[in-house]
Amino acid sequence: MTRFAAAESAERRKLYVDAITAHRERESAFLTVEADGNALEANGETASERGPNAGESDGPTDPSVPWVQFGDGTINLDCTDEELDALKALLESFPAFKIDDLIRPEEAEGVNVRISAKADANRIAQFIDQVFLEVYDLPAAFRVWVVDI
Repeated sequence: MTRFAAAESAERRKLYVDAITAHRERESAFLTVEADGNALEANGETASERGPNAGESDGPTDPSVPWVQFGDGTINLDCTDEELDALKALLESFPAFKIDDLIRPEEAEGVNVRISAKADANRIAQFIDQVFLEVYDLPAAFRVWVVDI
């Protein structure tokens, strides 16, 4: 992979596909993409207002910034209860994707969600982009970074 960030929808989706392809070729445990922290500020929210994420992953570089992981056919993300409602609504448009597990750690607010994603890289890329737009309510031109493959 030669590029690790994109800001426009078509570019982001291509980036996700490239990252998924690299992840599969390298047989890595997972890949992590996260929104640029400036996207939150552009949306009128600071990273500290989002609060800490609830998950147990090693992926995100800043736990207050929205992130999504993919590995072994599973999408992993942290969200608030309100974001979980938006995620469930989004899943209605992606019938091949199903919530496998909801983890609510006692020591953190929010929920870690694991979603089975048995689909091709293009469909997974579409879903990831929609998660950032609809679940995390980021602006259409937000920048995303591949932070771990």
